[in-house]
Amino acid sequence: MKNIFIISCLALLCLACKKELTPQDIAQNIADAHGFENWSQVSEIQFTFNVDKDSMHFERAWKWNPNTNEITHYKRRDSIQYNGSKIDSTLAQTDRGFINDKFWLLIPFQLVWDSDITFSEVTKTEAPINKKQLNKLTITYPNKGGYTPGDAYDIFYDDDYLIREWIFRKANQEEPSMMTTFENYQDFNGLKLALEHKKPEDSWRLYFSDVNVVTK
Repeated sequence: MKNIFIISCLALLCLACKKELTPQDIAQNIADAHGFENWSQVSEIQFTFNVDKDSMHFERAWKWNPNTNEITHYKRRDSIQYNGSKIDSTLAQTDRGFINDKFWLLIPFQLVWDSDITFSEVTKTEAPINKKQLNKLTITYPNKGGYTPGDAYDIFYDDDYLIREWIFRKANQEEPSMMTTFENYQDFNGLKLALEHKKPEDSWRLYFSDVNVVTK
């Protein structure tokens, strides 16, 4: 009986001392749930960013070496090659497209890559699209720097830390600028990526094709 009492006390003490997760811890957990531990083995990633709305189609194709930051943008008749660390005015528009498309594909990893993010506290709330109870973490970018300064994203993730929906709020305005689902998760050499995003009650669809992750 005495031993049981001591064990119970130790268990209660451990629970009391258990570290509460910070928003930064949550961000790391989200990245890890999407395979971040395998990112160090990635030598190249290729993907095509697609948007369909009604009968209209738009796409951009990319190849990226994350170790050297060499980027190739494939166009219909030619290609543009450049280093993401050396951007001038002639490359700004192309690089803006790459940063946008990469952000959609790799947002779980951007949570730990982008050191200038401000994190909110995590809350449990009803997701705006599927109406399920999900965890919500808001990230906000600084008002200066980057292509879209001051933007905010409300990220809705499940108890396995997989992102299921998000809301984009331009310049951190209160009203949503866009909200989409995260669907069609697939595994690419250990990276768990959502390949499809849809808006509620809209014919708009953003998706990725020709995804190829090359590892060392």
